[in-house]
Amino acid sequence: MATKQHGSTALAPERAATKPPRMYKVILFNDDYTTMDFVIEVLERFFAMNRERAMQIMLKVHNEGSAVCGVYSYDVAETKVAQVSEFAKQHGHPLRCGMEEN
Repeated sequence: MATKQHGSTALAPERAATKPPRMYKVILFNDDYTTMDFVIEVLERFFAMNRERAMQIMLKVHNEGSAVCGVYSYDVAETKVAQVSEFAKQHGHPLRCGMEEN
């Protein structure tokens, strides 16, 4: 069965060039008051890290002043920052969490 091609492009679907979304790093910052155990709990709870990985990131925060916990789309990164900040506040810790474009 032969199909007849028309010279019109009106029926051809348009392909929009979509760019992948910008990604954002979620970062934890060291302070002198938040306990190491609390930072590990945050990493396990909000970033789905196992105990060993959480401990590695916690030590990086402690030794280097900050560490990236994950890279996410804007909405997810913003939500994680808000969740961590609220959780820290509820537990009386001054733990700072922020985000920056990757």
